[in-house]
Amino acid sequence: MKKTVYIFLVCTVALLLASCKNKTTSNQSTGSLPALTVGVMPSMDFLPLAVAQREGYFEEEGLDITIQNFYSANERDAAFQSGNVDGVVIDYTGAVLQKAGGIPLKLTSKCDAPFYIVASKNSGINDLAGLRGKQVAVSQNTVIDYCVDMALASAGMTAKDIHKVEINKIPIRFEMLMNGKIDATGLPNPFALMAQSEGAKVLVSNDSLRFAITGIMFKEEAINTKAESIKRMYAAYNKGVDYLKTHTVNDIADILEKDLRFKKEIIPSVKLPVYTKAEVPTDKDLQLVTDWLAARGLIDAGFDKASLVDGQFVK
Repeated sequence: MKKTVYIFLVCTVALLLASCKNKTTSNQSTGSLPALTVGVMPSMDFLPLAVAQREGYFEEEGLDITIQNFYSANERDAAFQSGNVDGVVIDYTGAVLQKAGGIPLKLTSKCDAPFYIVASKNSGINDLAGLRGKQVAVSQNTVIDYCVDMALASAGMTAKDIHKVEINKIPIRFEMLMNGKIDATGLPNPFALMAQSEGAKVLVSNDSLRFAITGIMFKEEAINTKAESIKRMYAAYNKGVDYLKTHTVNDIADILEKDLRFKKEIIPSVKLPVYTKAEVPTDKDLQLVTDWLAARGLIDAGFDKASLVDGQFVK
């Protein structure tokens, strides 16, 4: 009897071990992907990600992703540097400065997000040439400052031809523009469209000048440990781009209002950028940024821009 019980127990344990082994093998072969967290600001450049989230494209790709909203670039950058987010949507100037400062990161794609040079309603400015001698508000050494200089260069001018006023926060620049306390400034949407709806004049955008200024970057640690997750994120991103190409502004009104903070009444006036599927930043755009930063002494003249890019996810 004891022998029978012993044999029964041995067989039972063997079956349990086999079952556990099979289960482990199954989990290893079909295990879930590492989760991603991506930090964004309320701007048009992350719209394909917002669409992907609402439409369930991340789930289709088997990806657990958190899109974390920030309303301050400093808070976003602090979260990135501390490892609280794996990646962020950021402008090239910020990415280069962090890389030059020793943060291990890579730009993995460009984004499509216009920034605009906007003149106040009663400034009398109708084109870029009209900025000469005027007060133009910028946040020094940031993407807005860069866009203003690029706009001036396209009109044969330099920063010496205007009076730059240091105003860091976008909402304050917007209010001062609307109150006529400055002549012009650089603004992203929704602020640029809100200003235009109240009589301000949009002079130019980086889109119309044919240069890109924002992208998605990841910590090198995330690239090394979550490569497949990042690849799936871009697959969902591209689905979001396809959606935007075949739908109207009305179809994404909820996203524009909730995530991008557009006022409901101006949403019908929104013109979407021409979104493209994920691709690496161009050498030309990065060269322009690094040259601009180097001329200001913010990075070494020999900064290796190629070290900034990892194009494996968007081939």
